[in-house]
Amino acid sequence: MSEQEAILKINNIEVKYHEVILVIKGVSINVPKGGIVALLGANGAGKSTILKAVSGLLKHEDGEVTDGSIEFMGERIDRMGPEKIAKKGIVQVIEGRRVFEHLTVEQNLKVGAHMKKLGRSIKEGLEMVYHYFPRLREKRTETAGFISGGEQQMTVVGRALMTNPQLILLDEPSMGLAPLLIHEIFNIITKLNEEEKISILLVEQNAKLALNVAPHAYVMENGRIVMDDSSEKLLQNPDIKDFYLGLTDVGGRKSFRNVKHYKRRKRWIT
Repeated sequence: MSEQEAILKINNIEVKYHEVILVIKGVSINVPKGGIVALLGANGAGKSTILKAVSGLLKHEDGEVTDGSIEFMGERIDRMGPEKIAKKGIVQVIEGRRVFEHLTVEQNLKVGAHMKKLGRSIKEGLEMVYHYFPRLREKRTETAGFISGGEQQMTVVGRALMTNPQLILLDEPSMGLAPLLIHEIFNIITKLNEEEKISILLVEQNAKLALNVAPHAYVMENGRIVMDDSSEKLLQNPDIKDFYLGLTDVGGRKSFRNVKHYKRRKRWIT
């Protein structure tokens, strides 16, 4: 991936919590302007920590980028606070569908408008959100705490869109959703990338889904990047098929415990 076209450059960063616990060890990731990049890995690999390092939310958890740098559109941001980073055009959609439960759907969306850069008006922003999420138009006067999980996920993505972002950090958007809703949301995410030219860094445990959406992906394990390649090549990689997709070379299901992934990944790191 060409560095010249990167909107986001994560350069060999290390992250520590409480000044002593090293959780990210020399990670480098590029996100191209107008592109989608997926970040894969098991629970605890450090994926969400990477997103928080970019958005500045690490500071709220006593975390810090202690080495390396993060650049957004050529400007270093790892020493900035989260509010300033957000105003640069970066928004994180945190896992867990965190709506303001006592507000209506439309009030939730308008909260995002207070963080936006100069650009479209609140009315224009709402119309764009309702264009991509027509179900939210129908639910706009309903209390967000009482709508379905899929509709809540649409609401938090819509709220992020109201900030007029250039880069969205999406953390586990499929978590806890029914398959039909997952595909509906990912189809909309793809349209947003194609039509609005919004860059996306996607953290997703559903590896097959992520690799079908993102042209390029990185694989994390124990705080390190152990592999990165085009999604097309990763989908054909036997290690990815075995450990992340649960498929053998003949297409059968295979238990993760039977995959010798640690032995295999030694050659990736060298």
